Amino acid sequence: MIPKQEIIEIATQSNLQTHVIEKDYVLGWLLAGINRHAALHDTWVFKGGTCLKKCYFETYRFSEDLDFTLRETSHIDVDFLRGTFAEISEWIYEQSGIEIPADRMKFEVYTNPRGVESCQGRVYYKGPATYSGKHSMPRIKLDLSSDEVVVDDPVTIPVRHDYTDCPEGGINIQAYSYAEVFAEKIRALKERTRPRDLYDVINFYRRPESSEVAGDVKSFVTKKCAFKSITFPILADLEPHKDICATGWEDQLSHQLQALPPFDSFWSELPSFFSWLDDPESALIGQLLPIPAKSEGEAKTITLEAGSPNFSTLERVRFAAVNRLCIELDYRKENGQRSTYVIEPYSLRTAREGNILLYGVKLPAGEIRCFRADRIIGATVTRQSFAPRYSIDFIPEGPVRLSARQMNSISLALPQRPSSVPKVRTGRTRKSKSGGGPKYVFRCSVCGKQFTRGTHDSRLNPHKNKQGYPCYGTTGLYVKTKY
Repeated sequence: MIPKQEIIEIATQSNLQTHVIEKDYVLGWLLAGINRHAALHDTWVFKGGTCLKKCYFETYRFSEDLDFTLRETSHIDVDFLRGTFAEISEWIYEQSGIEIPADRMKFEVYTNPRGVESCQGRVYYKGPATYSGKHSMPRIKLDLSSDEVVVDDPVTIPVRHDYTDCPEGGINIQAYSYAEVFAEKIRALKERTRPRDLYDVINFYRRPESSEVAGDVKSFVTKKCAFKSITFPILADLEPHKDICATGWEDQLSHQLQALPPFDSFWSELPSFFSWLDDPESALIGQLLPIPAKSEGEAKTITLEAGSPNFSTLERVRFAAVNRLCIELDYRKENGQRSTYVIEPYSLRTAREGNILLYGVKLPAGEIRCFRADRIIGATVTRQSFAPRYSIDFIPEGPVRLSARQMNSISLALPQRPSSVPKVRTGRTRKSKSGGGPKYVFRCSVCGKQFTRGTHDSRLNPHKNKQGYPCYGTTGLYVKTKY
């Protein structure tokens, strides 16, 4: 099992509670176990908010539950589920050290409004961070349904598991295609108008690749609504539920996000979203242009490497940009003086000489500014929203741009589901041959410089970055343990 400190440090960098990160960690291993199980990996199709976080959206809200459409109706059976998840929990414990007690699993089969059996499950776990006793263990909810229409070919897609014990070859899962997850969220927004559905739908709508699947989305929504015997969604369906949705906005979302955007910044986009859904091609008219560059030869930075300097800070900036929130930058100027700026973040680019540049609009003046990433001391995500003046280029390109057929072709080139995954070390340590014991490697969260310690202490001494300037980073991100 990974050290508790790893969970704490990720939670600190993400500005989230420790139990939220721990649950995300356990969700990854639970998905690995489901995918590995011979009876489930071809018949269970992953969907819902956790699917968005773990499979599609690199910077997104954390989620808590696992939703699956079951293509084998006989699996809606309490005895089958108890036996299957007992096997999965045993495998997870062997590989990661996470305990999922079989005697604490609960599965309840019920009849849904269409007269078809569905199931809700509860699995309890003992993770590395928040376990305090048998009767207060955290839990993960499973929503299992066989009464759903799957209108697109499911895809086999990698699961994001940003922890040091990721299984060799990674984790894959069979999931709804990008267009179908989008369509399913639109259908859910019509039927229940929950804050999380509103957040998800508007995030889908804002992403540039959604325009490429707009026709499929509309077709899929039509088929899903017909299957549920409901009308195609329109804005008027949602308006009576606005006050209830606004009331639950903070309670349902604040613990899943680094900073909570204002409710009105999402609700106000519904008219343009429904216009887009009715006529997707109309959205191409009047699209925003990229923010102008300060010099020639700059290239858009699409990906960030986990080991790169200021990675965690730039991840916070990207979260703010995706959610259209302003950031407060603590910045060191060329002359060494520190200044604070409030900006609208738009783009991350690489200059000709190799420096990473953050482009934004400085407030309140409204002027375009660029900031060198290696001079950013810190960034705070505010709750001040903004209406974009330029296109937001932080959203990375990825497999969501591909069709289901293309994605399945890519999955064939990925390491296939192993019959057994090599075991990872648990929290127990052993003496090294030199007698010095384990060594812990930490990476400065500001400049990326690595430090090796004899104890698991993330505090850093004063040091200089690679450019020779004093670094203001005081905390290191746990990287690995050396024996």
